[in-house]
Amino acid sequence: MNFTRRLAALPSGRRSKWVILAVWILLLMALGQLAGKLNGAENNQTSSWLPGNAESTKVVNLQGQFVSTQTMPTIVVYSRDSGITPADQAKAASDAQTFAKLAHVVGPETPPQASQDGTALTVAVVINLSNGGWTDIGSLVDSMRATANHGDPGLVAHVGGPGGYGADQSKAFTGIDGTLLYATLGIVIILLLLTYRSPTLWLLPLISSGLALTVAEAVIYLLATHAGLTVNAQSAGILTVLVIGAGTDYALLLVARYREELRRHEDRHEAMAAALHRAGPAILASAATVAVSMLCLTAAQMNSTRGLGPVCAIGVGVALLAMLTLLPALLVIFGRWVFWPSRPRFGTAEPTETGLWARVGGAVARRPRFVWIGTTVVLGALCLGLFSLKADGLTDTGTFTNKPDSITAQSVIDAHYPAGTGSPLQVVSDASGADQVVAALKAVPGVTDVTTPRVKGDLAYFTGTLTNAPDSTAAENTVDAARTAVHAVPGAHALLGGDTAVKLDVARASDHDNKVIIPLVLVVVLLILGLLLRAVVAPIVLILTVVLSFAAALGVSSFAFQHLFHFQGEDNAFPLFVFVFLVALGIDYNIFLMTRVREESAHRGTRTGSLAALAATGGVISSAGLILASTFGVLGTLPIVSFAEIGFAVCLGVLLDTFVVRSVLVTALAMDLDSRLWWPSSLGRGAEGHEVVAAGRVPNRSRQRSGERR
Repeated sequence: MNFTRRLAALPSGRRSKWVILAVWILLLMALGQLAGKLNGAENNQTSSWLPGNAESTKVVNLQGQFVSTQTMPTIVVYSRDSGITPADQAKAASDAQTFAKLAHVVGPETPPQASQDGTALTVAVVINLSNGGWTDIGSLVDSMRATANHGDPGLVAHVGGPGGYGADQSKAFTGIDGTLLYATLGIVIILLLLTYRSPTLWLLPLISSGLALTVAEAVIYLLATHAGLTVNAQSAGILTVLVIGAGTDYALLLVARYREELRRHEDRHEAMAAALHRAGPAILASAATVAVSMLCLTAAQMNSTRGLGPVCAIGVGVALLAMLTLLPALLVIFGRWVFWPSRPRFGTAEPTETGLWARVGGAVARRPRFVWIGTTVVLGALCLGLFSLKADGLTDTGTFTNKPDSITAQSVIDAHYPAGTGSPLQVVSDASGADQVVAALKAVPGVTDVTTPRVKGDLAYFTGTLTNAPDSTAAENTVDAARTAVHAVPGAHALLGGDTAVKLDVARASDHDNKVIIPLVLVVVLLILGLLLRAVVAPIVLILTVVLSFAAALGVSSFAFQHLFHFQGEDNAFPLFVFVFLVALGIDYNIFLMTRVREESAHRGTRTGSLAALAATGGVISSAGLILASTFGVLGTLPIVSFAEIGFAVCLGVLLDTFVVRSVLVTALAMDLDSRLWWPSSLGRGAEGHEVVAAGRVPNRSRQRSGERR
């Protein structure tokens, strides 16, 4: 018995299975409490989401010397279409006094500021985020909204600005981890029950996934608190979906192969050892593809993207470990009865050889070239939706799937006050050159109301108001012009930031990340496939099919976002995230299929082997695809557009990859290319199975050869 066989036999050993179970129980006892602390280790500060070296990020880090980063300005806006009355002014002034007495509100009360058209008033309130302020911001802003709207119904009030927006965003993210976890578990349980049709078997993959998630969260918490790993709400939310979804996928593949081997081995320990030996390399390669693809994200300029990579890679690694150790041990411990009522008995026939996917393979085999060309044309047509893709960032108004009060407040402010009010340009420069920088900024068209510099030590800080809406293209052009002007002041070392500058820097960093990371992931996946399949042609074919699937999913998603959901556009990072998840996860199913094709091809030839592999893996891969698509689809239920878009696109892409690309396109290509698929390996020198496929007798011959092997 060689090393790999001994390693495969370890989780299924008569004694070692109990050791493995004990180790996982000890891990749960030691790390369980740490997993619950992950939320407290999240870094959701603005700079943790921005491009690390961007000019606007440097301004965010420096402005803390002048403006407290622990405070958040909030704007209460009142409006009356017929014009503000003296009674309205008195109410706004009274409300300002009430707001000043609320917990976490700091600074003196400010008098109401009337708009030039006389139909609106604003009251500025500053919220202290420290000492529980950020935790209570939702209830605090709700209290302000209730106070402001109490009274004359003709006077309409809304709470906006950064405080109002932050409160609405906080509500959207409140309970997100629990929502994702319970929704994902619910979907996985239902689909596992439908897949296994057993009241007991579904528990073992679910227990293994749950333990994997707990251990992964604990490890990430330790790295976040002691090794500087950055975790935010986005990466923590995706971690839950990824670990349970990917872990369940690996469990489905292992259980399916174990079920096969139980029909060939009387001893369940031997059956599990054989299942691990056969399915282990495919599961390992799949997990490695996902993990290494995620680690490619560390090359990103965006801090949020760069931090997501290690978090997801750790999650996938722990899920892999659980599914190759804990799950096999549990399956062997519980024995064949766990499959009840459809227990696989020794010596019985394998039902997949005459099932649905065997019939699908037979249909593809009749005209494989026609099938793959036709499928490619259809997928290519779906890619046309890419022309409507607008992944240039979401404005504040496009962030939510609904329209919260803060967005309405901003609309009222924009209608009655200068467009850039509330989102000024922010400039930090050397104190010695501050006056020249102020003069340069004032001379820029599109900038008004430049404030007097505030000097602290060697630095000076001041702001300027944009005359255009802060999320407009005109405002972005003004930022570029303003940066050129202030950078030209000799010796001032001026830096220009602010909300508009942040959006501009994020867009440019995301464009860089797309151009760098997407090719990097493709190369990494291609190398892993080449090593696994020991061929050149097959990996290239698989990569091309997955990229086509990704483009089709993106095209359909773009059309749906614009015409069905009426989203404003797509987040800057949307194409990259969807690409990484679809290529890394979508290639899983091709790995599961093609490793089995290669195994069968050695005995039957590529064409007949493709049919046998599709028949054997079709059911389990389809179930895995449904589970993974559903888990990512849970993201679509969140009221944040960026999450909803990623969830929808990945869900659609996984379904396309599972039911169209893998079952039809890849199978047809394998049959058409025949032994050439494995060039330059030894499998590429034969063409067995050609006449069998052509004669249309694949299912019968498949069963015959399967019987000979047994």
